[in-house]
Amino acid sequence: MPGIKLSTRDTFDDSYRKFKRQCDRNLIVTEARARQHYETATEARKKEKIATRKKILKKLYMLRRYEARL
Repeated sequence: MPGIKLSTRDTFDDSYRKFKRQCDRNLIVTEARARQHYETATEARKKEKIATRKKILKKLYMLRRYEARL
């Protein structure tokens, strides 16, 4: 859990900026968004399959692009 130590000379804006930076480093907002809606096992497999296909197509595109230069 993020937490910051405040000194007497810190303004609210500075403190808020430090807190936001710490939250970003700990990926709190990202994780909260991911947990906001329940994802069934089927949806998770489907997303994983799409990501794998995307990765393969990207590698294939880069390989063809490289071969075209030769």
